[in-house]
Amino acid sequence: MADLEKIVEQLSGLSVLEAAELVKKLEEKWGVSAAAPVAAAAAAGPAAAAEPVEEKTEFDVIIKDAGPKKIDVIKVIRTLTSLGLVEAKTMSETAGAKVLTGVGKEAANDAKSKLEAAGASVELK
Repeated sequence: MADLEKIVEQLSGLSVLEAAELVKKLEEKWGVSAAAPVAAAAAAGPAAAAEPVEEKTEFDVIIKDAGPKKIDVIKVIRTLTSLGLVEAKTMSETAGAKVLTGVGKEAANDAKSKLEAAGASVELK
């Protein structure tokens, strides 16, 4: 059997062009392609990406626009957050303000429906 350490040492001394030439000669001699393992690895990549995604459990309720009924929206914000009048008014006037952070899906949907009923434009993230 060949001395593997000696072969490794010789291969380490090859330039990039010499290594490419060696690959071609081995492919011809053995009737294989060095590109096949690369293609198989690339094909396995998309399959791994098809794994089920975990369902999100925490949501942020964000006001995009208070709409025409700002007083109603302020009242809902105060109910949901226990903020004072000034803080709730400021939140309703700030696009992208987080009304609730890290709440469950049911609470987020409930808050969204209440804010939308008051005339606000809301998104969950």
